[in-house]
Amino acid sequence: MYDKSDPRAALAPAAAGKPKTGLIAEEQLATFYDSPPQLEDETGRTWLVRGHNFIVAYSELVPGAKLARSGQPDEYVVLLPNAPADITALGETRHVPANSIAFVPPGDSQVVLPNGGNVVRLFTVKSGDLLELCPNAGAYDERRTHIPEFQAWPEPAGGLKIRHYSLDVPKQEGRFGRIFRCTTFMVNMLDCYDGPRDTSKMSPHHHDDFEQCSLLLEGEYTHHLRWPWTTDLADWKADKAISVGAPSAIIIPPPVVHTSRATGPDKNQMVDIFCPPRLDFSGKPGWVLNEEDYPID
Repeated sequence: MYDKSDPRAALAPAAAGKPKTGLIAEEQLATFYDSPPQLEDETGRTWLVRGHNFIVAYSELVPGAKLARSGQPDEYVVLLPNAPADITALGETRHVPANSIAFVPPGDSQVVLPNGGNVVRLFTVKSGDLLELCPNAGAYDERRTHIPEFQAWPEPAGGLKIRHYSLDVPKQEGRFGRIFRCTTFMVNMLDCYDGPRDTSKMSPHHHDDFEQCSLLLEGEYTHHLRWPWTTDLADWKADKAISVGAPSAIIIPPPVVHTSRATGPDKNQMVDIFCPPRLDFSGKPGWVLNEEDYPID
């Protein structure tokens, strides 16, 4: 359910059907601002949380800090909201400005922050060394049979290599946020709210078979969650309104109805993350800003 001014109102509605019973539908919440990091040394601190298919790594680093990966099995994401980085992979080094997103190929690589700052990296659960460090590593031991097994999307034109894109993209009528896609992830840098969201224009909706990770970079939000009533009372749960500050991440399971409300008095910046990419968003002309580099087929 979307307000008519919301670009997502133009998406094809999901087919109505009887809700399945016996689904495992538990949100995963990580409040990095009031919990201990999973990795800490003289170069900085890193917090981790996992979803069904992915891992979020949020780092606060000192100048010159290096984040290295050895034998990385698949493409990963580097989000640089406020700091530049020098990224090295496949024998080349690329300087990536602040306020950018980068995609890094498999194999050996490193991300160096010459000025320090914050960096978000996104990995699939194939990165087992990071997976085992997640505080909720065992949260998916009981399989979510309604979520398909992860499958990577096609490789980009010209093969896998370091690719980066500016997030400084002006808002455009009819486009939802600033969406970028690679073989493993879809990342939507949502338009920020300056002050609280208009509560008369909320967007309660659900997904049938994939999770949504909402990563809060600045400000304050309240995430509203509603579990559907099925014919099995065991599936029923009370509504939740989870208020968080930044940085934090919530992973919303299908088929939970959800909508998020910016509540902070100043800038409220959130990022939506999907692994693998969403087909419906990919099918909207002009929504995926790097679609020429990463074709669907």
